[in-house]
Amino acid sequence: MSFLADYVHYIGCFALVLIGLYIVLVKTNLVKVIIGINLIDTGVNLFLVSVGYIRMGTAPIFSEDGAAGKQMVDPVPQALVLTAIVIGVSVVALGLSVAIRLYEHYGTLDLRKIRELKW
Repeated sequence: MSFLADYVHYIGCFALVLIGLYIVLVKTNLVKVIIGINLIDTGVNLFLVSVGYIRMGTAPIFSEDGAAGKQMVDPVPQALVLTAIVIGVSVVALGLSVAIRLYEHYGTLDLRKIRELKW
């Protein structure tokens, strides 16, 4: 049981990526596909944060107290996740704007019907 408790973060990340991948591959509604892409992005971000986590770690700030000997959390995954969040939000915004334009042009968000229609 301790093994499962230690890796629950990784299991959650893997589950989010699988659920998002399932949505992208199976659903035909464009908004649902965009939500699936967002779930995949969230799972990857959580995975990066989980990799950089150290139990009982301290902030990477050096001080006079000799804190350099303690375990410090690596700030690089956190910086990568902040950048990935900004990129993910912009991808979702772009996808939703394309979905709005497609709905205005075709009158539907069903990807099967959009593929069948001609210009």
